[in-house]
Amino acid sequence: MIKLKLPDGSVREHEKPLDGLAFAESIAKSLAKKAIAVKLDGKMMDLATVIDRDAAIEVVTAATQNGVELLRHDAAHVMAEAVQELFPGTQVTIGPVIENGFYYDFARAEPFKAEDLEKIEQRMREIVDRDEKITREVWTRDDAVAHFKKIGEHYKAEIIESIPAGEDVSIYRQGNWLDLCRGPHLPSTGKLGKAFKLTKLAGAYWRGDSRNEMLQRIYGTAWANDNDLKAYLTMVEEAEKRDHRKIGQEMDLYHFQPEAQGSVFWHAKGFVIYNQLEAYIRRRLNASGYKEVKTPQLMASKFWEQSGHWGKYRENMFVVPDEIPNTEDDAPVLSGEADLMAIKPMNCPAHVQIFNQGIKSYRDLPMRMAEFGCCHRNEPHGALHGLMRVRQMTQDDAHIFCTEEQIQSETEHFVNLLYAVYEDMGFSDVVIKLATRPENFGGTIERWDAAEKALGDALRATGHDFVIAEGEGAFYAPKLEFHLKDAIGRSWQVGTLQLDYVLPERLDATYVAEDGSRKYAVMLHRAILGTLERFIGIMIESCAGKMPMWLAPVQAVVATITSDADDYAEKVAADLRAAGLRVELDVRNEKINYKVREHSVGKVPVILVAGKREAEENTLSVRRLGSQDQKTMALADVVKTLREEATPPDLR
Repeated sequence: MIKLKLPDGSVREHEKPLDGLAFAESIAKSLAKKAIAVKLDGKMMDLATVIDRDAAIEVVTAATQNGVELLRHDAAHVMAEAVQELFPGTQVTIGPVIENGFYYDFARAEPFKAEDLEKIEQRMREIVDRDEKITREVWTRDDAVAHFKKIGEHYKAEIIESIPAGEDVSIYRQGNWLDLCRGPHLPSTGKLGKAFKLTKLAGAYWRGDSRNEMLQRIYGTAWANDNDLKAYLTMVEEAEKRDHRKIGQEMDLYHFQPEAQGSVFWHAKGFVIYNQLEAYIRRRLNASGYKEVKTPQLMASKFWEQSGHWGKYRENMFVVPDEIPNTEDDAPVLSGEADLMAIKPMNCPAHVQIFNQGIKSYRDLPMRMAEFGCCHRNEPHGALHGLMRVRQMTQDDAHIFCTEEQIQSETEHFVNLLYAVYEDMGFSDVVIKLATRPENFGGTIERWDAAEKALGDALRATGHDFVIAEGEGAFYAPKLEFHLKDAIGRSWQVGTLQLDYVLPERLDATYVAEDGSRKYAVMLHRAILGTLERFIGIMIESCAGKMPMWLAPVQAVVATITSDADDYAEKVAADLRAAGLRVELDVRNEKINYKVREHSVGKVPVILVAGKREAEENTLSVRRLGSQDQKTMALADVVKTLREEATPPDLR
């Protein structure tokens, strides 16, 4: 008797083995029609999988997140089949699912053109209409290599050759088309539906290595139904309008240039936002018991070797030699690997050096150490993306050194602070993920299990729900990830809290316990905004450049209608500046409508219009960004109102 447990806790018993489709039919024929896969003990499997043992089971439909990801997986395969039918001689390489979509990399001498995407889409629709059966076959590794070499698929053969000799490989047959894949897959192409869209072309190096051949990547998206597809495409269109790179240029906030790849040239207005945000989070940290420190940009490689970063992260670090003077002729000499230095990609090892100065007692803990540390990471050129992915960044970074018993209280303290900050920034929809041990990890499994349990227990105590992100922890610690939803529904991973037992042991960060013994401190790595650069980019896109009054580079412009009001406008600007507002004066000989349009493009929150009548009556015509209406107010009331609106949220 086979016992299969459903997600609602009920158990179905079957005398004989059966496949996933038969199981779905045993529940309801309507469910079987919608079924596209099954999950056995949490693992996605083909609908044709024979179930011959007791297991927890879930029937997967396109309406679920797992189902949508499966649709995207198959859409990539259907696209690859379509490409090879339309463009014979094209080689396929890899085609994974990504957030909101999929891509496939192709090797082809002639470049694809934008108009080819519609042709490929049309052929994909034809393949869906064919309802080609999709079946899994198991081949020997050597047979698979020989087959793909024979049909000219050298990239696919290279992938298979990297599999250990003697291992079998999984091949999926889609009609007459074959591809190497672990699966699972839909039972047929007809189950894919037609809620897909190819979105763009790009270049990509084979296996992500710039020393390899350049391939052609086609991106696409796929959804469970046309309504979801339409909603996503509308969001993408809106996101393009909100692109922080475009808005940043219009508002004269910053720029990038090739001579400083991935580093921001902050203009005066952009640096106002940067400084206001940093000042805000500094006040929040000070009020929460953090002590701010400053550590070196450049440190010897030995610290990174001890911490484990050298072995795991060196390719992303900027490394420089430490030149030792030659005492005979003063010419510098290099003394080898041991004397290499690295520009810090993170602050953790440096903060441990401060902690290790002097003997620490349990009475000194928790110690909350904060730094607005400027870090550098050698991100690939192709990965750089405005403020969202940079090489030089400043983190609102902090490390909490505490005892085992303080993990829960410190986690609660941090989570409460984080939610208060996000609320001030206008973000109320937050999803928390607990990222667990990756394949390539440091420390012992026992330590990792303990860290994951401690972090999960501490988070449960805060009352917030969370989901598990299997295998997505940092190499040295599990972590909590805090994902924000912006104004148009996009999710951004921003804040993080990592519980680390490994680094204190590696760098000998100890304290004297109450019983007089020496114990390793527990280290909590944490950030709320993440990096200031990226968070500003997120804010710009979420607000479409209409920053909250307290963050706006220019909070108000006083614009005159005629030169008769120039002296009055100067007085108004002076009064507002005296009240602490950032104000510009516009007394140019231009029409007022031109001035209003120009400052609206610059996203100035308030335009104060002054003419002859306003000067005589000591009033102003107040126009708000995004509104066609205007309101006449007394100067004193304008100053009072705007001063209140411009006060940072933590000071109100």
